[in-house]
Amino acid sequence: MHRAAYGLVCALISAIVAALSGSAGAQQLQPRAPTVSARVGSLPDREALNSGTVTVITAPIGGPMSVMGSDMAAVLDDGENLRVLPILGKGSAQNLVDIIMLKNIDMGFVATDALDYVKTEYNIPDLAQRVRYVAKLFYNEVHIIARQDIRSLQDLNGRRVFAERSIGLPAAKTIFRRFGIQAEIDSQTDPTGGLQKLIGGQGDAWIASVSKDAPIIKGIKNDGGKLHLLSIPYERSLQDIYFPSSFTSDEYPSLVPAGTKIETVAAPTVLMVYNWPEQGERYRRTANFVNALFDKIQMLQSPPRHPKWRDTVLSAPVPGLIRFKAAQQWLDRARAEQPAEDNQASSTDDRDLLQHRKAQANVTPDQASQLYKDFLKWQRAKQAP
Repeated sequence: MHRAAYGLVCALISAIVAALSGSAGAQQLQPRAPTVSARVGSLPDREALNSGTVTVITAPIGGPMSVMGSDMAAVLDDGENLRVLPILGKGSAQNLVDIIMLKNIDMGFVATDALDYVKTEYNIPDLAQRVRYVAKLFYNEVHIIARQDIRSLQDLNGRRVFAERSIGLPAAKTIFRRFGIQAEIDSQTDPTGGLQKLIGGQGDAWIASVSKDAPIIKGIKNDGGKLHLLSIPYERSLQDIYFPSSFTSDEYPSLVPAGTKIETVAAPTVLMVYNWPEQGERYRRTANFVNALFDKIQMLQSPPRHPKWRDTVLSAPVPGLIRFKAAQQWLDRARAEQPAEDNQASSTDDRDLLQHRKAQANVTPDQASQLYKDFLKWQRAKQAP
């Protein structure tokens, strides 16, 4: 190679090597991204804060669930040790789905008829094994408001019924299936819109599973007496889910004739959790919450908290479901620490609750006795190994 050409090639190679070395050196000299610390400024430690926080999914604003969620956040707050984050949900059925499927949901409010609905609609035969209940909180009465020419449930065969997913569809599906009723169910129209369509003559009935103090029902004027509350008989096909209840003219003067009662059924609303593994972090956090909830239940049952807390009986069982282990352990400790006479009184809580619900409905003494026998039989079967 010509000496001049050789020198040019060497110069080019040296320049390339120098450029590459400079680039690598520059890369090595670039500062690394700062490591994210668990503590930011004077904020609480991130890990400690997360380890003490639980989420509770409630329901749209307007019913007791959202208010009771706020009550828990206020009463149970213990700084970094325990913080409750209420989340507005879409009603019992979706809450149950969210408890099972969403990673950031620890527990939620669920009416028990939603279990039957979700189990059937989503084909989940082992649903009861996927969840646990903490406590029975209160009851939702099933309201069926119908035109005057609809005199019984069977009259709804082939009729148009409004049962919005968040407050009415699980009850409608469950009750209709068990009574063999084939109705045209509109679950897309919102509750207020469905009720207005019924009043306007565009449907035959409207269904909601809500507490008796629901503003949407109390506000019905019922001009001309076109509507009434339809009776739901407390038959054996409903007794694994519902309790007997009734409506009076004092509660709904525009929908119930004076001096009469309308028979209906009520579904318990429970605080439900995912069946977390006992050795896991989510179980520990939920157990911490349960202990605080049970310890402070009397505070929640006192003003200014929502009056539905006063319906809560911590020891009351829920047919077909298993109690969250930490909750059962708290109850066992409480019973062991009570005097013998208090334990005897505590063991009658469930019976007193059942008798109270029966007294609200048109149930004969013989029927009440049989219902309680059935309940005891279920309890024995549940406790059997």
